Amino acid sequence: MAVANPKAAVNLTRGEIVTGLVLAGLVVAAWLVVHIGAIFFVDWSQPGLWIVAPLVIALQTWLSVGLFIVAHDSMHGSLYPADERINAWIGRICVALYAGFSYNRLYGSHHEHHRYAGTDRDPDFDANHPTAFWPWYMKFFRTYFGWREFGVLTVVVLVYMLLLWQRWPNILLFWALPAILSSFQLFYFGTFLPHRQGEPPFTDQHRSRSNDFPWLLSLLTCFHFGYHHEHHERPWVPWWKLPAFRDSLTSKRPAAV
Repeated sequence: MAVANPKAAVNLTRGEIVTGLVLAGLVVAAWLVVHIGAIFFVDWSQPGLWIVAPLVIALQTWLSVGLFIVAHDSMHGSLYPADERINAWIGRICVALYAGFSYNRLYGSHHEHHRYAGTDRDPDFDANHPTAFWPWYMKFFRTYFGWREFGVLTVVVLVYMLLLWQRWPNILLFWALPAILSSFQLFYFGTFLPHRQGEPPFTDQHRSRSNDFPWLLSLLTCFHFGYHHEHHERPWVPWWKLPAFRDSLTSKRPAAV
């Protein structure tokens, strides 16, 4: 049985691993409940329901961010560090639900990002537009959403529409739109702000910075992934432990004179 991440296996207790798995299960279950309920069971033509629709879209956008962050922890071997296969399959399920992504491709690209963060060899960085949101986002989008993903999503949409008789607007509003919005959210808070060149300057080879959001805002924006420099320092630390890890580092820094 191969170990997913020796550092995670050594540094995470059994209770912390169980906590991470439970949180991952809750994120996946909540996403599925909203997805299935909004597309298959709610008749959005009923009077008054349109008021609720934006809230459902916002919730599913946030849960889609959560799906990707759970998969991200899988890529670092911290979901189930005792067994590489189980750990990877959790990640595969999450990115497949999210947008039909290839886990293996994301895994390779993400570890390249950590190895060459903020350089022209970093697949998540745009060396030609290191401070411009839209050109960088379009490069980011093209890097990860290709013909494979388009084909997978097309097949799923056809199954929904032809075999299960679901209306196109439901799929568009409660799956496609949250996925697109969550890509903006993930990119802005998890890539653009942490790795954008400018002020404050980078302090080390990680070429990343963290935001100063309080706990709740950090959770709502990007599942604490905005504490990005801390993540690059200890990639095996699960998303839900990043605030405590950040606090521990802050307490060790010498007081300003």
